[in-house]
Amino acid sequence: MEQTLVLIKPDGVLKKVAGRIISRFEDKGLKIEALKMVWIDEELAKSHYEEHIGKSFFQRLLSYITQAPLIAIVISGPEAIKVVRNLVGKTNPVKAEPGTIRGDLALDLESGNIVHASDSQESAAKEIDLFFSAEEIYSY
Repeated sequence: MEQTLVLIKPDGVLKKVAGRIISRFEDKGLKIEALKMVWIDEELAKSHYEEHIGKSFFQRLLSYITQAPLIAIVISGPEAIKVVRNLVGKTNPVKAEPGTIRGDLALDLESGNIVHASDSQESAAKEIDLFFSAEEIYSY
């Protein structure tokens, strides 16, 4: 089974759509192996978004992700990374297809894109380690 990390970002928490988002993953047949609400600090945000350090939008990204709590989730299933990314939709909600999480629940990048989903096995392993200890993950 492949694991991936999903973050319901602060805008998703503030819009009160977390339950609807989680249901989409479960309805697809994916497993929730870990879930917690956290208010991340700037240090964790920088570690999570380190590939964007130095880019023009980096500071705005840090402000966005630390503005309110988020929900971190470890999800598993066959080809979980690909399946989750298909459910989530394109990064820019304006370009995301109707029926995807971003296509249905997010308006534009300025107001937030609701969720983060790991894009590779390497990213998933790194990101899961940032948000969860091994003892917090329940494979079943």
